[in-house]
Parts: sequence; C-alpha cells; structure tokens
Amino acid sequence: MSIRPYRDIMRRKSRQIMVGNIPVGGDAPITVQSMTNTLTTDVKATVEQIHALEEAGADIVRVSCPDEGSTKALKEIIDNVTVPIVADIHFHYRRGIEAAEAGAACLRINPGNIGSPERVREVVQAAKDHNCSMRIGVNAGSLEKHLLEKYGEPCPDAMVESALEHARILEDNDFHEFKISVKASDVFLAVAAYQGLADACDYPLHVGITEAGGLRAGTVKSSIGMGMLLWSGIGDTIRVSLSADPVEEIKVGFDILKSLDLRHRGVRIISCPSCARQAYNVIQTVETLEKRLDHISTPMSLSIIGCVVNGPGEAKETDIGLTGGGNGNHMVYLNGMSDHKIDDEQIIDHIVELVEAKAAELEAENQNS
Repeated sequence: MSIRPYRDIMRRKSRQIMVGNIPVGGDAPITVQSMTNTLTTDVKATVEQIHALEEAGADIVRVSCPDEGSTKALKEIIDNVTVPIVADIHFHYRRGIEAAEAGAACLRINPGNIGSPERVREVVQAAKDHNCSMRIGVNAGSLEKHLLEKYGEPCPDAMVESALEHARILEDNDFHEFKISVKASDVFLAVAAYQGLADACDYPLHVGITEAGGLRAGTVKSSIGMGMLLWSGIGDTIRVSLSADPVEEIKVGFDILKSLDLRHRGVRIISCPSCARQAYNVIQTVETLEKRLDHISTPMSLSIIGCVVNGPGEAKETDIGLTGGGNGNHMVYLNGMSDHKIDDEQIIDHIVELVEAKAAELEAENQNS
C-alpha cells in the first residue's frame, strides 16, 4: 500500500556501526532486540531461549556475563545460534576481554566503571582485535556519584553528561564503533534524556524504557515513551523491557515499529472492538487468527471487521479483508476488492489459507525482483 506524506518520519542522521553482521544506525532498518533471562552457564536453556527469540524475529540478543563461568559458556552459546550476541558486562574488565575473545558481536559496557585507563585500553584492544562493537548503557538508577552530587538527582542533563563522558573515554582510545542508551523507568526522564543525547552526538542510539513493568502495563509504558522518540526520528535499535517472556518483548517491539510504519514483519491485523452490530464473534476470531498466523513473517495486512459500517473501507486498504454480513454470509476482500463470500464455519481456516497463499506469493515476488 502507498505511504501517505503525513506518515513520513524523518529519522535522525546517525553514523552506522555493525553488531556482528547487523548494521545499526545510518539508513539501516531499526533493529529489535531482547535479552535472555536464563542462567548463562546453562548453555542448553540459553540456546533454546535464543532460538525462540530468533524465530520471533529478534535481530540481536543480549546475554548477561557476570562471572568467568558465563564468559566460558558464551563461546558454546554463540557457536549454536545465528543471531549476533551482545555480552552484558558490568564492572569487571576481564569479563569484557573474555566475551570479545568468545565471539561476542558487541559488549554492553560503561568504560568509566571498569577500572583504570589501562584496563579500559585492554578491553578496547580486545574489541578491536575481535571485530566487536560496544554499547554504552547509561541508566538513571545507576548514575555516577559525582553526577548525582552535581545535579542532586537523576535528570536528563546528568544522563546525557554521563553518556558523553563514557563516549569520550572510548574516543580517546580511538574507538568509535559504539552505540549509546540513556534509559530510565520514568517515561518523561527517558524521553528528555534521549532527546538531549540525540542533539549532542551522532552515534546510533539504543532506545528503551527500562524496567517498564509486566506485559500489559510495560507494553503501554514502552509504547508511549518509545513511540514518542521513534515518531520524532530518534532510535536505531530498540529493546522493550518487560517482566515477561523475552519473546513477548520482540513481538511488542515489532508491533511498535509496525504501528509507525517504520518496519514490517508478519501479519498486521486491523480489527474492530466489536459491538452489537457484529455478524460473527470478532474477538474470538482475532484471538485465534493471531495464534494461527504467528508463523508468518512476510509483511502483509489483514482486516477483520464485524459489520459493513467500516468493513469495506478498511478492506480496501489491506491485502486481505473480512467484513461481517447478514445471515452468516461474510464478504472476503482480496487486494482491496470484494471477491467472494464465506459462512461462519469457514472463517478461520479459510482466512489462514488465504494469508498463507498471499505470503507465498509475496515471497516469490521478492525473490524474483
């Protein structure tokens, strides 16, 4: 479908880095990532979780490396997955070196927190030697003591200053392959910090609202904060932080991007909330279709509308549409045009068949183009 001018989002111009084989920043698509919550030393469980994240569409996955046992396990984990792995490092410089040597595509690290300038140089050298990028990760909950004393409390200026101080350490070591995040659980604080950082540098930005909460509340909170930033063109890679299955973070991340027409993966379902006019059970139909179509990664649109008030108009804007009709006869639209009718018993299986066929058609077109 055509994209109207009012939907255009002018993305902030940033330099591009590589996380493994995935470009981040510049004109690259906004990537979606999550983090494992298994014990890293449990290689089998961690690999299984990463495979689930890969299947959900994750571009990048972060793994915590708090001790030597974790960095030893990291190599075996990396050897058994395809998605680039970011090693989450805090305080101990040796873990950063070990993770780079194990094949991590990126280190999540704050260079000012890992010791002397010599130790920082060792970590930077390991990153250079093993083609490993970095992420500077500033968090409102762990700002440096001197900044809290200067500003009195976590605030946007303090977070931006922290990020730039860490960036300067890497720049002084002639290292520029890094992205930056300035996360907070407070939406206003996080958004203001990212806006300030976006103006202060051209490094790619990893965007997220940290510790956002459970699946429902965290999704709403993340959508508000990240949506504001992405709509204004800020953000090169995103992580939705939920107290939920990490796979849900990937799903929500893609839903946020799809809602802003920034990236498309899988079936985007447009559906009505249902009312007394509905000619079939819309809520149950959508719930079932979401599960049945979860395996489709090809971008496409599907409208499921319960009656003829808005149904035909929505169907004209989607690849496949269903509008409720009288006497259990419902109209199916293909490519915006009314095509044929189906009855109640056919709805689920028939729509699934149509979506799968359309996905195969689109994939063939992409391969031939």
